[in-house]
Amino acid sequence: MNAVGVVGAGSWGTALALVLARKGHDVSLWSYEEDVAEAVNRQRENTVYLPGVALPPRLVATTDIEEAVAGAPVVVSVSPSQHVARVMSEAAASLSPSALVVSASKGIETATLRTMAEVLDAVLPPAPAHSASFLSGPSFAVEVAREVPTAVTVASADRAAAARVQELFQTSYFRVYTVPDVTGVELGGALKNVIAIASGMAVGLGLGHNTQAALITRGLAEITRLGAALGGLPETLMGLAGAGDLILTATGDLSRNRRVGLELARGRKLGEILQTLGHVAEGVRSAGEVARLAAASGVDMPVTDAVNAVLAGRITPQAAVERLLARDPKMER
Repeated sequence: MNAVGVVGAGSWGTALALVLARKGHDVSLWSYEEDVAEAVNRQRENTVYLPGVALPPRLVATTDIEEAVAGAPVVVSVSPSQHVARVMSEAAASLSPSALVVSASKGIETATLRTMAEVLDAVLPPAPAHSASFLSGPSFAVEVAREVPTAVTVASADRAAAARVQELFQTSYFRVYTVPDVTGVELGGALKNVIAIASGMAVGLGLGHNTQAALITRGLAEITRLGAALGGLPETLMGLAGAGDLILTATGDLSRNRRVGLELARGRKLGEILQTLGHVAEGVRSAGEVARLAAASGVDMPVTDAVNAVLAGRITPQAAVERLLARDPKMER
Protein backbone atom coordinates (compact mmCIF):
# COMPACT_ATOMS: atom_id res chain seq x y z
CA MET A 1 0.00 0.00 0.00
CA ASN A 2 1.01 3.66 -0.28
CA ALA A 3 3.28 5.18 2.34
CA VAL A 4 1.90 7.96 4.50
CA GLY A 5 3.83 10.47 6.58
CA VAL A 6 2.11 11.66 9.75
CA VAL A 7 3.68 14.77 11.26
CA GLY A 8 2.89 14.90 14.97
CA ALA A 9 2.85 11.99 17.43
CA GLY A 10 0.40 13.28 19.99
CA SER A 11 -2.75 11.33 20.79
CA TRP A 12 -4.63 12.49 17.69
CA GLY A 13 -1.71 12.05 15.29
CA THR A 14 -1.08 8.55 16.64
CA ALA A 15 -4.77 7.62 16.36
CA LEU A 16 -4.95 8.77 12.73
CA ALA A 17 -1.70 6.95 11.95
CA LEU A 18 -3.25 3.85 13.50
CA VAL A 19 -6.39 4.13 11.34
CA LEU A 20 -4.21 4.21 8.23
CA ALA A 21 -1.86 1.42 9.35
CA ARG A 22 -4.82 -0.83 10.11
CA LYS A 23 -6.01 -0.24 6.54
CA GLY A 24 -2.69 -1.61 5.28
CA HIS A 25 -0.75 1.61 4.65
CA ASP A 26 2.88 1.90 5.67
CA VAL A 27 2.95 4.87 8.04
CA SER A 28 5.95 6.92 9.15
CA LEU A 29 5.04 8.87 12.29
CA TRP A 30 7.22 11.89 13.07
CA SER A 31 7.72 12.69 16.73
CA TYR A 32 9.45 15.73 18.20
CA GLU A 33 10.12 13.70 21.35
CA GLU A 34 12.70 10.95 21.12
CA ASP A 35 11.21 8.92 23.98
CA VAL A 36 7.85 8.79 22.18
CA ALA A 37 9.44 7.53 18.96
CA GLU A 38 11.46 4.96 20.87
CA ALA A 39 8.38 3.65 22.72
CA VAL A 40 6.43 3.33 19.46
CA ASN A 41 9.22 1.37 17.78
CA ARG A 42 10.33 -0.81 20.68
CA GLN A 43 7.18 -1.26 22.77
CA ARG A 44 4.66 -0.85 19.92
CA GLU A 45 2.80 1.72 22.01
CA ASN A 46 2.74 5.50 22.39
CA THR A 47 3.17 5.31 26.15
CA VAL A 48 3.06 9.10 26.59
CA TYR A 49 0.05 10.20 24.53
CA LEU A 50 -1.97 7.06 23.73
CA PRO A 51 -1.10 4.48 26.38
CA GLY A 52 -2.68 1.05 26.35
CA VAL A 53 -3.21 0.92 22.57
CA ALA A 54 -1.16 -1.63 20.59
CA LEU A 55 0.39 -0.27 17.39
CA PRO A 56 0.91 -2.52 14.33
CA PRO A 57 4.31 -3.11 12.65
CA ARG A 58 3.29 -0.99 9.65
CA LEU A 59 3.42 2.10 11.90
CA VAL A 60 7.03 3.20 12.46
CA ALA A 61 8.14 6.33 14.33
CA THR A 62 11.03 8.67 13.54
CA THR A 63 12.44 11.95 14.86
CA ASP A 64 13.72 12.84 11.37
CA ILE A 65 11.04 14.88 9.62
CA GLU A 66 12.67 14.43 6.22
CA GLU A 67 12.54 10.67 6.66
CA ALA A 68 8.85 10.88 7.58
CA VAL A 69 7.66 12.88 4.56
CA ALA A 70 10.18 12.46 1.74
CA GLY A 71 8.48 10.83 -1.23
CA ALA A 72 5.25 10.16 0.68
CA PRO A 73 2.18 10.58 -1.54
CA VAL A 74 0.15 11.60 1.53
CA VAL A 75 1.33 13.74 4.46
CA VAL A 76 -0.90 14.35 7.49
CA SER A 77 -0.14 17.45 9.58
CA VAL A 78 -1.19 16.96 13.22
CA SER A 79 1.13 19.17 15.27
CA PRO A 80 -0.37 21.54 17.87
CA SER A 81 -1.66 24.61 16.01
CA GLN A 82 0.98 26.97 17.43
CA HIS A 83 3.78 24.79 15.99
CA VAL A 84 2.33 23.98 12.55
CA ALA A 85 4.06 26.87 10.73
CA ARG A 86 7.51 25.93 12.02
CA VAL A 87 7.11 22.17 11.66
CA MET A 88 5.54 22.20 8.20
CA SER A 89 8.10 24.76 7.02
CA GLU A 90 10.75 22.15 7.87
CA ALA A 91 8.74 19.43 6.14
CA ALA A 92 8.05 21.51 3.01
CA ALA A 93 11.56 21.10 1.56
CA SER A 94 11.16 17.32 1.49
CA LEU A 95 7.56 17.16 0.24
CA SER A 96 6.82 15.54 -3.07
CA PRO A 97 5.40 18.17 -5.49
CA SER A 98 2.33 15.96 -5.87
CA ALA A 99 1.90 15.19 -2.17
CA LEU A 100 -1.63 15.28 -0.79
CA VAL A 101 -1.47 17.21 2.49
CA VAL A 102 -4.14 16.63 5.14
CA SER A 103 -4.36 18.98 8.12
CA ALA A 104 -5.90 17.60 11.32
CA SER A 105 -4.69 20.35 13.68
CA LYS A 106 -7.40 22.47 15.29
CA GLY A 107 -6.76 26.03 16.33
CA ILE A 108 -5.79 29.56 15.35
CA GLU A 109 -2.21 30.82 15.34
CA THR A 110 -1.76 33.18 18.28
CA ALA A 111 0.54 35.84 16.85
CA THR A 112 -1.11 36.16 13.43
CA LEU A 113 -4.70 34.93 13.93
CA ARG A 114 -4.17 32.68 10.88
CA THR A 115 -6.16 29.48 10.47
CA MET A 116 -4.24 26.31 9.63
CA ALA A 117 -5.34 26.70 6.00
CA GLU A 118 -3.69 30.13 5.90
CA VAL A 119 -0.58 28.78 7.62
CA LEU A 120 -0.18 25.92 5.15
CA ASP A 121 -0.83 28.23 2.21
CA ALA A 122 2.09 30.36 3.41
CA VAL A 123 4.63 27.59 4.08
CA LEU A 124 3.89 24.85 1.53
CA PRO A 125 4.76 24.73 -2.18
CA PRO A 126 1.85 25.93 -4.40
CA ALA A 127 0.54 22.53 -5.55
CA PRO A 128 0.29 20.83 -2.12
CA ALA A 129 -1.10 24.05 -0.63
CA HIS A 130 -3.85 24.25 -3.26
CA SER A 131 -5.01 20.65 -2.74
CA ALA A 132 -4.63 20.68 1.06
CA SER A 133 -7.55 19.11 2.92
CA PHE A 134 -8.75 19.76 6.46
CA LEU A 135 -10.13 16.99 8.67
CA SER A 136 -12.20 17.84 11.72
CA GLY A 137 -15.20 16.69 13.72
CA PRO A 138 -16.22 15.04 17.02
CA SER A 139 -13.42 12.56 17.60
CA PHE A 140 -11.64 11.71 20.83
CA ALA A 141 -8.35 10.07 19.86
CA VAL A 142 -8.57 7.16 22.27
CA GLU A 143 -12.06 6.22 21.04
CA VAL A 144 -10.90 6.26 17.42
CA ALA A 145 -7.94 4.09 18.41
CA ARG A 146 -10.36 1.65 20.05
CA GLU A 147 -12.50 1.59 16.89
CA VAL A 148 -15.50 3.28 18.48
CA PRO A 149 -17.78 4.41 15.60
CA THR A 150 -16.86 8.00 14.70
CA ALA A 151 -17.88 10.47 11.98
CA VAL A 152 -15.77 13.40 10.79
CA THR A 153 -15.71 15.93 7.97
CA VAL A 154 -12.96 16.73 5.48
CA ALA A 155 -12.96 20.03 3.56
CA SER A 156 -10.88 21.17 0.62
CA ALA A 157 -11.03 23.76 -2.13
CA ASP A 158 -10.09 20.85 -4.40
CA ARG A 159 -13.05 18.46 -4.40
CA ALA A 160 -11.04 15.65 -5.95
CA ALA A 161 -8.52 15.95 -3.12
CA ALA A 162 -11.30 15.80 -0.52
CA ALA A 163 -12.64 12.65 -2.18
CA ARG A 164 -9.17 11.07 -2.04
CA VAL A 165 -8.86 11.84 1.66
CA GLN A 166 -12.35 10.45 2.26
CA GLU A 167 -11.38 7.19 0.58
CA LEU A 168 -8.03 7.10 2.41
CA PHE A 169 -9.49 7.33 5.92
CA GLN A 170 -12.91 5.69 5.50
CA THR A 171 -13.32 2.46 7.49
CA SER A 172 -16.15 0.49 9.04
CA TYR A 173 -15.80 2.57 12.23
CA PHE A 174 -14.36 5.87 10.91
CA ARG A 175 -16.89 7.54 8.60
CA VAL A 176 -15.74 10.55 6.56
CA TYR A 177 -18.01 13.18 4.99
CA THR A 178 -16.83 15.90 2.60
CA VAL A 179 -17.70 19.59 2.27
CA PRO A 180 -16.14 22.39 0.20
CA ASP A 181 -16.24 24.88 3.11
CA VAL A 182 -12.67 24.98 4.46
CA THR A 183 -13.31 28.14 6.51
CA GLY A 184 -16.33 26.71 8.30
CA VAL A 185 -14.60 23.43 9.13
CA GLU A 186 -11.47 25.19 10.41
CA LEU A 187 -13.36 27.68 12.55
CA GLY A 188 -15.70 25.08 13.99
CA GLY A 189 -12.73 23.05 15.18
CA ALA A 190 -11.02 26.06 16.74
CA LEU A 191 -13.92 27.95 18.30
CA LYS A 192 -15.65 25.06 20.08
CA ASN A 193 -12.77 24.67 22.54
CA VAL A 194 -13.57 28.00 24.19
CA ILE A 195 -17.21 27.11 24.73
CA ALA A 196 -16.14 23.74 26.15
CA ILE A 197 -14.24 25.59 28.90
CA ALA A 198 -17.44 27.48 29.76
CA SER A 199 -19.39 24.23 29.84
CA GLY A 200 -16.82 22.70 32.17
CA MET A 201 -17.12 25.68 34.51
CA ALA A 202 -20.89 25.21 34.66
CA VAL A 203 -20.45 21.57 35.64
CA GLY A 204 -17.80 22.46 38.20
CA LEU A 205 -20.15 24.99 39.79
CA GLY A 206 -22.88 22.34 40.04
CA LEU A 207 -25.31 24.33 37.90
CA GLY A 208 -26.98 21.36 36.28
CA HIS A 209 -27.96 20.23 32.81
CA ASN A 210 -30.19 23.23 32.09
CA THR A 211 -27.28 25.64 32.41
CA GLN A 212 -24.95 23.42 30.41
CA ALA A 213 -27.47 23.09 27.58
CA ALA A 214 -27.99 26.87 27.51
CA LEU A 215 -24.24 27.55 27.36
CA ILE A 216 -23.69 25.04 24.56
CA THR A 217 -26.61 26.39 22.52
CA ARG A 218 -25.67 30.04 22.95
CA GLY A 219 -22.04 29.12 22.36
CA LEU A 220 -23.02 27.53 19.05
CA ALA A 221 -24.80 30.77 18.16
CA GLU A 222 -21.54 32.66 18.81
CA ILE A 223 -19.53 30.21 16.72
CA THR A 224 -22.00 30.50 13.85
CA ARG A 225 -22.04 34.32 13.96
CA LEU A 226 -18.27 34.62 13.86
CA GLY A 227 -17.89 31.80 11.36
CA ALA A 228 -20.35 33.44 8.97
CA ALA A 229 -18.65 36.84 9.40
CA LEU A 230 -15.34 35.27 8.38
CA GLY A 231 -16.75 33.46 5.35
CA GLY A 232 -17.88 30.09 6.73
CA LEU A 233 -21.24 28.57 5.88
CA PRO A 234 -23.84 28.28 8.68
CA GLU A 235 -24.79 24.78 7.50
CA THR A 236 -21.17 23.64 7.99
CA LEU A 237 -21.15 25.00 11.53
CA MET A 238 -24.40 23.15 12.27
CA GLY A 239 -22.78 19.90 11.11
CA LEU A 240 -20.10 17.57 12.41
CA ALA A 241 -17.27 20.11 12.31
CA GLY A 242 -19.29 22.67 14.27
CA ALA A 243 -22.21 21.49 16.41
CA GLY A 244 -20.97 17.89 16.51
CA ASP A 245 -17.49 18.77 17.71
CA LEU A 246 -18.89 21.31 20.18
CA ILE A 247 -21.27 18.77 21.76
CA LEU A 248 -18.47 16.24 22.18
CA THR A 249 -15.92 18.68 23.58
CA ALA A 250 -18.38 20.44 25.89
CA THR A 251 -19.88 17.28 27.41
CA GLY A 252 -17.32 14.47 27.11
CA ASP A 253 -15.25 13.47 30.13
CA LEU A 254 -12.21 13.00 27.86
CA SER A 255 -12.27 16.67 26.82
CA ARG A 256 -9.19 18.55 28.03
CA ASN A 257 -10.85 21.94 27.53
CA ARG A 258 -13.90 20.92 29.53
CA ARG A 259 -11.56 19.66 32.25
CA VAL A 260 -9.86 23.06 32.43
CA GLY A 261 -13.22 24.77 33.04
CA LEU A 262 -14.20 22.14 35.57
CA GLU A 263 -11.03 22.60 37.61
CA LEU A 264 -11.20 26.40 37.42
CA ALA A 265 -14.70 26.26 38.90
CA ARG A 266 -13.35 24.09 41.71
CA GLY A 267 -10.89 26.82 42.62
CA ARG A 268 -7.65 25.54 41.11
CA LYS A 269 -5.21 27.97 39.46
CA LEU A 270 -4.87 27.86 35.68
CA GLY A 271 -1.10 27.27 35.74
CA GLU A 272 -1.51 24.31 38.08
CA ILE A 273 -4.27 22.82 35.91
CA LEU A 274 -2.20 23.06 32.73
CA GLN A 275 0.86 21.61 34.44
CA THR A 276 -1.02 18.49 35.55
CA LEU A 277 -3.06 18.11 32.36
CA GLY A 278 -0.18 16.58 30.40
CA HIS A 279 -1.66 17.52 27.01
CA VAL A 280 -2.45 20.72 25.12
CA ALA A 281 -5.83 22.37 25.86
CA GLU A 282 -6.20 24.48 22.72
CA GLY A 283 -9.09 26.54 24.12
CA VAL A 284 -6.85 28.23 26.68
CA ARG A 285 -4.81 29.75 23.85
CA SER A 286 -7.73 30.13 21.45
CA ALA A 287 -9.93 32.18 23.80
CA GLY A 288 -7.90 35.36 23.36
CA GLU A 289 -7.51 34.79 19.62
CA VAL A 290 -11.24 34.24 19.17
CA ALA A 291 -12.01 37.42 21.12
CA ARG A 292 -9.62 39.39 18.89
CA LEU A 293 -11.19 37.97 15.74
CA ALA A 294 -14.66 38.79 17.08
CA ALA A 295 -13.69 42.36 17.93
CA ALA A 296 -12.16 42.88 14.49
CA SER A 297 -15.30 41.47 12.85
CA GLY A 298 -17.77 43.36 15.06
CA VAL A 299 -19.28 40.12 16.36
CA ASP A 300 -20.73 39.91 19.88
CA MET A 301 -19.45 36.84 21.77
CA PRO A 302 -20.42 37.16 25.45
CA VAL A 303 -19.64 33.56 26.42
CA THR A 304 -16.17 33.84 24.91
CA ASP A 305 -15.62 37.17 26.65
CA ALA A 306 -16.61 35.64 29.98
CA VAL A 307 -14.22 32.70 29.50
CA ASN A 308 -11.42 35.12 28.64
CA ALA A 309 -12.05 37.11 31.80
CA VAL A 310 -11.84 33.95 33.93
CA LEU A 311 -8.67 32.70 32.20
CA ALA A 312 -7.05 36.11 32.76
CA GLY A 313 -7.98 36.00 36.45
CA ARG A 314 -10.14 39.11 36.25
CA ILE A 315 -13.31 37.39 37.50
CA THR A 316 -14.29 34.06 39.07
CA PRO A 317 -16.28 31.37 37.23
CA GLN A 318 -19.27 32.19 39.46
CA ALA A 319 -19.04 35.88 38.53
CA ALA A 320 -18.79 34.95 34.84
CA VAL A 321 -22.09 33.05 35.02
CA GLU A 322 -23.72 35.91 36.88
CA ARG A 323 -22.48 38.34 34.22
CA LEU A 324 -24.03 36.24 31.45
CA LEU A 325 -27.36 35.94 33.28
CA ALA A 326 -27.46 39.69 33.93
CA ARG A 327 -27.36 40.57 30.24
CA ASP A 328 -30.41 42.40 28.84
CA PRO A 329 -33.15 40.07 27.54
CA LYS A 330 -33.34 39.83 23.74
CA MET A 331 -34.74 37.81 20.84
CA GLU A 332 -33.06 34.50 20.13
CA ARG A 333 -31.22 34.56 16.81
